[in-house]
Amino acid sequence: MSTPAQAQSHHDHSHDSHHEDHGSLKSYIIGFLLSIVLTIIPLIIVLKTDMAKTPTIITIILAAVVQLLVQLFFFMHIREGEKPRYNVMALILGIFIVIVIVGGSMWIMSFNSMVQ
Repeated sequence: MSTPAQAQSHHDHSHDSHHEDHGSLKSYIIGFLLSIVLTIIPLIIVLKTDMAKTPTIITIILAAVVQLLVQLFFFMHIREGEKPRYNVMALILGIFIVIVIVGGSMWIMSFNSMVQ
């Protein structure tokens, strides 16, 4: 049987660990503002500038990659936790599968366009 002090200690610990699993309001606001900025930058470049096609595409891709990282770190909390990072391993596997599918599809399409 536990004493009230031990029960309170256990309650405080579980409350603290539950609180650590979620981001703070400050981190959510920072992530939200970064997401908006990283969405507006490519939009302005496409609509308002006369950049060449290649730098425009590179800028859009870089903004998309940074946007992905912002989403992972600020909203999906990839960096948090001391437990085994199964979510990071699943993310890496998912990225690998997407790269294989997209790369394989592009390779097949380019091969078929050369044959015709």
